[in-house]
Amino acid sequence: MTDTSAPGNPNSPEGTNGDTPSAPVMRVLGQYVKDLSFENPGHSPVQSQPNIDLGIDVGAKPHADGNGLFEVSLKLSAKAMADDKVMFISELDYAGLFQLQNIAQDQLEPMLLIECPRLLFPFARRIIAEITREGGFPPLLIDPVDFVALYQAQVRRAAASTPPTQQ
Repeated sequence: MTDTSAPGNPNSPEGTNGDTPSAPVMRVLGQYVKDLSFENPGHSPVQSQPNIDLGIDVGAKPHADGNGLFEVSLKLSAKAMADDKVMFISELDYAGLFQLQNIAQDQLEPMLLIECPRLLFPFARRIIAEITREGGFPPLLIDPVDFVALYQAQVRRAAASTPPTQQ
């Protein structure tokens, strides 16, 4: 007879017997292009390095089915200008369907607006690079994004726009 217990089933959730809390779980159930636009108003040889205006927006909303499902949307936009001419405009709305379980309420928003977009970003970056290359330009390789800094800036803007509460 031994004192060791058999390892638990890796597919069963931890903490079902009530002695330990369940571990947080994040599952990616799907990823998809919601909207993609590429405009090439006039492809002409450019003598100077284009100036690229890049925009990044992250949003999250609960899915209609509930059950801890959320749709997280990563919107990337790029506008390249050279010699006062628009070279191209690219807009991508790339989304993922995530299931979050056993996430503390105070950690839900950071998980949705930091970790989920972090998982989506490499795929969205590849799509932007391919679409600009297919448009006849060098691939636009977007630098890695600090989603923590984006989230913190969003929290600061929200706090600044909210009037203080009176007691």
